[in-house]
Amino acid sequence: MSSLVIRTGSLLVCAVATLLSACSLAPGQHLVTPAALQDTGGEYSTEASQQVQIPITDINLALLRKMNAARQAAGVAPETAGLFGKPPSYKVGPGDVLQIVVWDHPELAAALGQPPANAKTSDAAPGFLIDENGDVQFPYAGTVHVAGKDVGTIQKELHRKLSVVYQKPEVTVRVASFRAAQVYVDGEVRLPGAQSINDIPMSLTSAINLGGGFSANADRSRVELIRKGVTYPLNIDDLIKRGRNPSDIYLQPGDLVRVASREDSAVFVMGEVNKPATITPMRNGTLSLSQALSDSGSFNSNTAETKQLFVIRNSTSDQPQVYHLDARSPVSMVLANQFELQPKDVVYVDNGGLVRFNRVLNLLLPAINAAVTGVIVAK
Repeated sequence: MSSLVIRTGSLLVCAVATLLSACSLAPGQHLVTPAALQDTGGEYSTEASQQVQIPITDINLALLRKMNAARQAAGVAPETAGLFGKPPSYKVGPGDVLQIVVWDHPELAAALGQPPANAKTSDAAPGFLIDENGDVQFPYAGTVHVAGKDVGTIQKELHRKLSVVYQKPEVTVRVASFRAAQVYVDGEVRLPGAQSINDIPMSLTSAINLGGGFSANADRSRVELIRKGVTYPLNIDDLIKRGRNPSDIYLQPGDLVRVASREDSAVFVMGEVNKPATITPMRNGTLSLSQALSDSGSFNSNTAETKQLFVIRNSTSDQPQVYHLDARSPVSMVLANQFELQPKDVVYVDNGGLVRFNRVLNLLLPAINAAVTGVIVAK
């Protein structure tokens, strides 16, 4: 029976030695289980058994300069630049109500009609309703197709038709009720919903303001304009920095403006920090590595291996990226303050070798106790 105890103890000691030797070979350097870690002059690549390589790039001044240059060179996307322009004139459509006046001809005034006594403020004003075909009926002019035309064009056409009956008629046309065109504002605004377009051009900023403005949880860097099935991503603060006024983007009937939530752009801080957490970016959509670490309570001084700080990007894609920062020096926080995180990034702080040693013991001690207990019971 004593030989059984010796063999059991020897086996467990061998297991402990094997695990500790593995820890001493690679103290805090592997996030995955690679077959090799190759140094390629500042960039590392982990190669798994399937020969898939994941680059690990050091965060240094050269990398930050490269990233900043790429951001500046990107500028405003051509498709976004195409949204800017002069305000369009209002084009009437089915459901709109026109007020048509022919001066010095009171017999035509009756055609306007009078509002009923029980009329509500939401009811259409009296006038000529544009039917579902885009037509209106006017005395002595007959059926006039007006949909898709501005009031100036409609006025000239009515003048031409009435000139057959009246000598030099003076015609005035205005829109009494705007009911044909709407835009929709959704997401992180205080009053989401539909908004009617009138003869005052509807800009992007005016639509958001009519929706009560951005909510406290709005991400101003992720505003989407959906037009005819095409989505245009807009970064409001970045456009302003580049000298482009978002008020020069005018909406069209049927447009949808959606403001994303900051929670959708969160990053995840895990590992040896005091408060592992999901961190949301600022209202302008920016979040630096140093801000994320600060919001998570900074490093755990008892367990963190600060030279092994990693940022994992595009983890769910076919081409993930891993960035590495040696945060032992206070100067490294200058780099962390300039390194901009992106939505869904994972910030991971590895643990020290002694911490892994203690955790291995905690895993093995129950097994050792169980083996010894089994030997005593056998006796």
